[in-house]
Amino acid sequence: MGKDDKDTAADAPKKSKKMLMIIVLAVVLLGAGAGAGGYAFFAKGDAAEAAEPAPVRGAVVPIENTMTINLADAHYLKLGFALQMTEEAGEEEIDTAEALDLAIDQYTGMKIAELETEKGRAKAKEELLAKIEKAYNVDDKHLVMGIYFTSFVTQ
Repeated sequence: MGKDDKDTAADAPKKSKKMLMIIVLAVVLLGAGAGAGGYAFFAKGDAAEAAEPAPVRGAVVPIENTMTINLADAHYLKLGFALQMTEEAGEEEIDTAEALDLAIDQYTGMKIAELETEKGRAKAKEELLAKIEKAYNVDDKHLVMGIYFTSFVTQ
C-alpha cells in the first residue's frame, strides 16, 4: 500500500463521521421543529377551548318606528333597525330607547359620502353594534349580539 492509499483510507472515516454528524443534527433539528409545531397547534386548541362559547341567537326585537337623523351638509338619514338578542336574554322585554339614542349619536353629523359606500355603512354599523353591545351586555349577561337595518335611506 502506498502513501496515497493510506491517505484515502484515513479520509474515508473522517468523511463518514462528518456525514453522520450532519444527519444526526438534521434529525434533531427536524424533531425540534415538529415538537414546536405540535406544541403551538395544541396550545392554540387549548386557548380556543378556554375562550367563552359564541352566543346562541335568540329573538329579534324590531324597533317599530324609523327615525330621521341629520347628517352633515343638510343631508338626512332615515334609519330603522332591529336588535338580534341572544338566547341568554330570554323572553323578557327590553327597553330599546338606549339603542335609539346610541344610533342617533352614531350617525348625527356624519357625511353622506361615508354612508354611500358599502364599506362606510359597514364601519358605521360595526361601531354602532359595539356601543349597543356595551350598553346592553351587563352583569356578565350577553343580551345583544347583532343589529339588522330594516331601513337605510340617505338624502
